[in-house]
Amino acid sequence: QVQLVESGGGLVQPGGSLRLSCAASGSLFSSIVMAWYRQALDRQRELIAAINSGGSASYADSVKGRFTISRDNAKNMVYLQMNALKPEDTAIYYCASQGGYWGQGTQVTVSS
Repeated sequence: QVQLVESGGGLVQPGGSLRLSCAASGSLFSSIVMAWYRQALDRQRELIAAINSGGSASYADSVKGRFTISRDNAKNMVYLQMNALKPEDTAIYYCASQGGYWGQGTQVTVSS
């Protein structure tokens, strides 16, 4: 079983940056795919970034070039660096792992 805890959300102005962190439990962390999703108000949850055990990453078109997913297998951590934030990035951001495990989410609000 995997437990995931996100942190790092908050209020930021348009054009600003935030770094989300996800702490994972479990001895198999280094071998599983990790991902970040987000869900805006009245919208479906969407996959925005994923990273495999080898560090290869993929991104949704909406965040490509602005967001970077990374992982530290020694620390059981996954990160999402978000730059050039826009109001439409406002959402609850969730960390998820292969096998269907989810964190509780962290709110990101982009507003002036």
